[in-house]
Amino acid sequence: MHSAPRPPSVDRVLNWTAVSPLIAEYGRESVLAGVRSVLDRVRRAARSGDRVDYTEPAVTARLATHLSQHHAPRLKRVFNLTGTVLHTNLGRAPLPEEAVEALLLAARHPCALEYDLATGGRGERDDVVESVLCELTGAEAATVVNNNAAAVFLLLNTLALRRQVIVSRGELVEIGGAFRVPDIMSRGGAKLVEVGTTNRTHLRDFEDAIGPRSAMLMKVHASNYAIRGFTASVPETELAQLAHARGLPFVIDLGSGTLTDLARFGLPHEPTPQESLAAGADLISFSGDKLLGGPQAGILLGRRALIQRIKKNPLKRALRVGKLTLAALEAVLRLYRDPDRLGDRLTTLRLLTRPPDDIRMQAERLLPHLQQALLDWPVRVSAEPALSQIGSGSLPIDRLPSHALVVRPGTRKSGVLHEIEAALRGLPVPAIGRIADGALRLDLRCLAVEDEADFLAQLAALTAART
Repeated sequence: MHSAPRPPSVDRVLNWTAVSPLIAEYGRESVLAGVRSVLDRVRRAARSGDRVDYTEPAVTARLATHLSQHHAPRLKRVFNLTGTVLHTNLGRAPLPEEAVEALLLAARHPCALEYDLATGGRGERDDVVESVLCELTGAEAATVVNNNAAAVFLLLNTLALRRQVIVSRGELVEIGGAFRVPDIMSRGGAKLVEVGTTNRTHLRDFEDAIGPRSAMLMKVHASNYAIRGFTASVPETELAQLAHARGLPFVIDLGSGTLTDLARFGLPHEPTPQESLAAGADLISFSGDKLLGGPQAGILLGRRALIQRIKKNPLKRALRVGKLTLAALEAVLRLYRDPDRLGDRLTTLRLLTRPPDDIRMQAERLLPHLQQALLDWPVRVSAEPALSQIGSGSLPIDRLPSHALVVRPGTRKSGVLHEIEAALRGLPVPAIGRIADGALRLDLRCLAVEDEADFLAQLAALTAART
């Protein structure tokens, strides 16, 4: 009886000619760890009774696959076919080319981050974007932190520590990841005072709640939900007048802020910082990576005295942004100086305003290719009208007419949809769709025409996944 073949030693594998290119690519230490891992797996397989090929080509192929997977970046490019333009889990706003170029410049070279070129002395990093923010909004001063949650936390910790913040009960929002306004107030050291009811709040509710421990009146924009029907809310102008009459600041958290009137682009109107300042707000916070179309950031702007107090808070340093964020944000803000061309130059706006007929024609072009790729799967594929959403807590009710490639099971068993969805996620550039109403839907709103070739080139892998 012949004994089972023995696996090669680690040293022998490392000296194989076929392994030399892997050492050159990944380094000896990484390959050494990979060899040990691969040999351990094949030994376990052999002990389980599986037939194992210990030849140089077979083991080297296993090793190459292991190293490729182990060293692949975790932050991968994907095709966003979910129908949600600003998708939190997929990175929210894609940056325009101007911001990408600014990022590369700041990454490759030293830059005047905290250096005043005019005086030759120390500068302040907020200066990179403060002047353009004030120019665009009319604010006296501005500062930037790493996201809007941090902005709200910092303003509360600075202006309302151990004091009361009065907010309408209908504005105590929760955003993604179970982040809630009452929680951030508590962590920021402020005492929440709820007024009114879920659906109706009146000016007298705020008047009755103001006391010696009151620090501010605050309005939180309900950007990720809507209350309809028998409702009432207090206009910003009236809240500002009341706050100022009682010697308090009026603060607004806009959430998904935008610096332009979206209605001029055929989109639903969303409140802007300019409107809030005109209504009498003293301090405003909003995100940089949602409707603004920039990098993740939290922007605070308003009265100079309040901004200066916030900048002096020791926590500001812990929440500040780096040069890459500032470079990208400045580039995006500069685009807003030319509103007539903003729709073409700002990627977020271009995706949100993409003509439905263009998306329909794209779906018709791609349909036969997807049908061919799924020919061996028991499914039906069609191109159908769809409704995209803006997403990430922005304009929660409004939908955008779009078109999607729709995959339905050919039998009553819907498990095949999950298999295809998983196969799409496993492509070299994963394609992320969504399963809803008994079908897998690939909304094409966010698939740029220049990316079609890359998308089509990898569809053949779906046929291989079936076999």
